[in-house]
Amino acid sequence: MNFPFPTRELVPLFLAPMAGVSEPPFRRLCRSFGADVVVSEFLSSEGLRRGAKSVHDGAFFTEEERPIGIQLYGADPSAMAEAAGLVVEHYGPDFVDINFGCPVKKVVKRNGGSGCLKDLELVERIIRAVIDAVDGVPVTVKTRSGWNEATRTPVDIARRCQDAGAQALTLHPRTRSQMYTGSARWSEIAAVKAALDIPVIGNGDVTTAEHAIRMWRETACDGIMIARGSFGNPWIFQQARALLDGGTPRPAPGAAERFAVALRHAALQVEIQGDTRRTAIEFRKHLGWYVRGLPGAAELRRRLHQVESMTEISQIFREYLGLHQAVG
Repeated sequence: MNFPFPTRELVPLFLAPMAGVSEPPFRRLCRSFGADVVVSEFLSSEGLRRGAKSVHDGAFFTEEERPIGIQLYGADPSAMAEAAGLVVEHYGPDFVDINFGCPVKKVVKRNGGSGCLKDLELVERIIRAVIDAVDGVPVTVKTRSGWNEATRTPVDIARRCQDAGAQALTLHPRTRSQMYTGSARWSEIAAVKAALDIPVIGNGDVTTAEHAIRMWRETACDGIMIARGSFGNPWIFQQARALLDGGTPRPAPGAAERFAVALRHAALQVEIQGDTRRTAIEFRKHLGWYVRGLPGAAELRRRLHQVESMTEISQIFREYLGLHQAVG
């Protein structure tokens, strides 16, 4: 396979680009649990070229995260090219990914993300402009199956991306109009895989390790990208790898192990951002995900969603374990 990524006997596993989630601490954590490739949060091409600090901060990564792609979005080929050139020059990612999939209103109202799918000639111009700007660094694409049902043409979209020079393509087989409703049509991943010569990565509705291997068997995709299934669940990569390698996945961790991983994640967050109130507030969502499904999760989540400092988390976890061990 002509991947600009590591390859294994079966398929590499990718952590998807997700705003507010795919930050350096979580990327590092997922890499340690077996994610083969990670991708940054999507970054505005306009913000990068204008020097917006918050956007440039999103391009930061550590060496432990490699191989890593920086994902860009925008609807102006020249702005996308300039942003891609800046990212490659100043940050040195292993590849640059172009976002044609984001369905969020504030992005598509300017025709960015999946908004570009309304004009496939624009899609091609953006890809070619970015490729010309990055001096041989691999350029990949993440896309949806179309803007709406009337324009749902995943094979045509994928072929255009390949013809424009994309070196790999990730398909989330929903339309923009679907947002995250309904089911991802994995059959469209299979159709795109059959039509393209470049690697095709499947994305959508992979929330368990069993989903990962089923996607691979049903689509013959070259890679699997995991998004929401990783929330509070970085061991999904370890479990999926075991299945893909023909082994038995480890069981889901209990409360004590979940808390240990959450605290490790928190320590990585503090390492980068410091133990500030803002850090704690931003981290609350992760804490909610880590405790899903535990006995008394609602009350535990209520307490965790009130933390003002990262140092409060370990005490809450200790109290929970003490109470439930005593009850048990």
